[in-house]
Amino acid sequence: MKKWVMGLLLMACGVGLFAQGSSNKRGVSGVVVDAVDKTPVMQATVQLLNVKDSVMVTGAITDLDGRFSVQAKTGNYIVKISFVGYKSYFKNIALTRKNPSLNMGTVALESDAVMLQGVTITGKAAEMTAVDDTLVYNSAAYRVPEGSALEELVKKLPGAEVDEEGKITINGKEVKKIMVDGKEFFADDPDVAMKNLPVNIIDKIKSYEKQSDMARMTGIDDGEEETVIDLSIKPGMNKGWIGNADLAAGTKDRYSGRIMANYFKDHQQFTVMGSMNNVNDQGFPGGGGGRWWGNNGLTAVKSGGFNFATETEKLETGGSVNFNYRDADMISKQSSETFVSTANSSFGNSVNANNNKNTNVRADFRIEWKPDTLTNLMFRPRITYGKSESTSGSNSFTFNQDPGHSTDELLAAQGNNTLTDLVPEANIVNTIVRNSLSKSDDVNAGGSLLFNRRLGKPGRNVTFRGSFNYTNSSSESFSTSNTQYFQVEDLENGTLEEIINRYRTTPSSAYDYSLRFSYSEPILDDLFLQLSYNFQYRRTDSDNDSYRMPDNWLIDYGYGGNWWGTPEPENSTEAVYDYFNHQAELSLRWNRENFQLNAGVAFLPQYTKLHYEKGEYKTDTTRNVFNVTPTFRFRYKFSKTAQLEVRYRGRTSQPGMTDLLPITDDSDPLNIREGNPELRPAFTNSFEFNYRGFNPETQRGLFSFFNFSNTMNQVSSRRTYNPETGGYTTKPENINGNWNLFGMLGSNTALKNKEFTISTNTNVNYQNMVSYISDRSVQEAGNDKNTTKRLGLGERLRGTYRNDWFEFSLNGSINYTHLRNSYQTNNNQDTYQYSYGASTNINLPWNMTLSSDISQNSRRGYSDASMNRDELIWNAQIAQSFLKGNAATISLQFYDILRRQSNISRSISAAMRQDIEYNAIYSYAMIHFVYKLNLFGGKQGGGAPGRGPGGGPGGGPRPARMF
Repeated sequence: MKKWVMGLLLMACGVGLFAQGSSNKRGVSGVVVDAVDKTPVMQATVQLLNVKDSVMVTGAITDLDGRFSVQAKTGNYIVKISFVGYKSYFKNIALTRKNPSLNMGTVALESDAVMLQGVTITGKAAEMTAVDDTLVYNSAAYRVPEGSALEELVKKLPGAEVDEEGKITINGKEVKKIMVDGKEFFADDPDVAMKNLPVNIIDKIKSYEKQSDMARMTGIDDGEEETVIDLSIKPGMNKGWIGNADLAAGTKDRYSGRIMANYFKDHQQFTVMGSMNNVNDQGFPGGGGGRWWGNNGLTAVKSGGFNFATETEKLETGGSVNFNYRDADMISKQSSETFVSTANSSFGNSVNANNNKNTNVRADFRIEWKPDTLTNLMFRPRITYGKSESTSGSNSFTFNQDPGHSTDELLAAQGNNTLTDLVPEANIVNTIVRNSLSKSDDVNAGGSLLFNRRLGKPGRNVTFRGSFNYTNSSSESFSTSNTQYFQVEDLENGTLEEIINRYRTTPSSAYDYSLRFSYSEPILDDLFLQLSYNFQYRRTDSDNDSYRMPDNWLIDYGYGGNWWGTPEPENSTEAVYDYFNHQAELSLRWNRENFQLNAGVAFLPQYTKLHYEKGEYKTDTTRNVFNVTPTFRFRYKFSKTAQLEVRYRGRTSQPGMTDLLPITDDSDPLNIREGNPELRPAFTNSFEFNYRGFNPETQRGLFSFFNFSNTMNQVSSRRTYNPETGGYTTKPENINGNWNLFGMLGSNTALKNKEFTISTNTNVNYQNMVSYISDRSVQEAGNDKNTTKRLGLGERLRGTYRNDWFEFSLNGSINYTHLRNSYQTNNNQDTYQYSYGASTNINLPWNMTLSSDISQNSRRGYSDASMNRDELIWNAQIAQSFLKGNAATISLQFYDILRRQSNISRSISAAMRQDIEYNAIYSYAMIHFVYKLNLFGGKQGGGAPGRGPGGGPGGGPRPARMF
């Protein structure tokens, strides 16, 4: 009965597809049959290839009767028809205005005798290519473990990086958005796609600079671009429903669940998804990679949402609603050294435990209407809601000499009241025990409206853009602190103890709107002048009310009791900001076939008004500022696959209004803050150089990225250390000398028969970091600046061999850091972090796959011997696919099999050295059950994950047709 039902569904799908195809006025149609017995060849792949570079333009699959219909624009194409067990069929065709459609009639495929004997010959899929400013990665060329999500595939792409926080970069540029078939996917949250989209549905991954809405509407590049990843769905999987469910349970109470359903048809998309896990979203870490794991803390996540997009001739709509709940438990141990002077430092040890629960709901929508060819209207409304609750506790110690003991030893001694036996009392500055509870919620609503009207002549148009945002938020916090001072001079009875119990409530609201008008005038055919004016108004209103609580308030009343503390007007503030910003911009844009030149200057008069109250201090102050911001961008195309881009941008940033007030905030005696009316605006120069070249025939690519930035009058913090209390008085000050240089050179090369590939990535980073010395006597002497110079050199190398059933990669990386501190020469260091390892994906008989990676991670050169360590990390997975079309998969995954992982790091700046160790998820195992549902999508969608024509990320070719 089930077979009959499925057969009827498939027949209905085929009839529907054929009926739809027969009604199309443009495109290619026909019937594919077996050359011998003339039976229809169902699920054959039909592709239209570009004549110049053989890149696929569009495609489809044959239905149950062997029929196909492919929509296409006018132009010259190569038709390719292929199916496992047959020789591929090629034919050159031309679609013209007079003849926009072509019926190829019956196409007979001849059997491939070699393949029928059991030997499969499959062309090696090219890893990547480049067309104009777009990089195109072929997912079939990269294998990842069965059931993997998009993140694991992106990590393998040449030039791509996914850091521990989930940030994606392609050749040094951060990816802000992920799209599916050219349509936005969950707005500006790429993490949703990275964690949930299954690899098996992805055909190509494109990376390019997406123009702003205004540039796309006006047809004139305004330089406001963002790097995006655009995913194309495999042919045959975009004509109906496809679904993917992944449920897993593991040792140490680990669990994971992910479900997603997608509907694709013509210009319609709909996705609904849900997931939950307590494994820090890390996925299967295949491929080595040579990075120290950064899964800090233990995090449980629950999320869900839907995304949709539709398109007609005049109207495009889309949007998403996303829910996310995150419960994170993080414990960290820290040891630090703050550089007070050339001879003295302040040493700190602490343990911090935090639990953060965050709930967020976000809805984004997009409506674009094109009533005629000259008019375009776009509306983007959005609303977000956020709620958070956090608790924290910490024990910290401050010393004037290195205590010579670990944080665990210090905590044990404090618990036994033997701290002064472990460390001389003369070396102890303070000990602090803190606990806090905070809650907050906020609502944000807003939107933007963009209208463009072209005025006949190409390039001449007028544009209006308006936006509005409103935010209402409130927060409250309870905090307790118990501080013991050991070095305060006026002690009468030994150690001085200070207990502060405080309750704060902070309601706030803000709204802003902006109006922008722009006019573009073509001076010559390819030279444009653009004038624009923008007005923005923003108002924020916040109250911070502080109350001093009795010493035993938590015991007597608890967090939910009927209590009320003593108001602290000296620590309560009220601030109302009114911000007026005008921006007049003049820009010149020169667009030629081989190059683009954009140059402009913006004039920004700003007016800010502040009403501020703190205790008895009240003020109404204003500020008038006039800024000038230049921009420059030049792009030259050597060919369709090679281009050079140079950018410059200068920008001014103003200090905060409250930083300019002559007031002191001493509500925290160990962190006193002062204002500075003498602060000046900061100005940042940023220069970028980007080259990209690729040879599609040899599959060799070269990519480089260079960035230099420096800031004049940067707003820094002058921290003055109090050796008696161990606290700091912080005052904002301008400082000069901070600049940064970063360069990257990468290459990707295919070798013999494209079975071997080598990718490299070389980077250099130089930082000149300047900060103020904390010692008061040094500050008074005038020589109060400390400079830290940091040179970082890195190299990553990966070599891969790949055939139809086997992939093996060797990878290695090394990072060298040369650091020199002008005041604390004992903290100079030359350190190395290096890694080497291997990974493999093997397709075994009986639809079984094996994946494994192993890497040796090492650190050398640190003065602290505990930092110089080796970690051998080994992960493995075995998977078995079964059911019809390999629709189901069971996999067993092992993480950190050798139990060698740690989570400790060191950072050094011009002001301090800090070592931090976090709790994390270490060695465990999980068993996964993955089920793939494909309705109307064809055999490809229901096959093993990642398998398509010529093999896919899951590896191997499709099973040969049985005769």
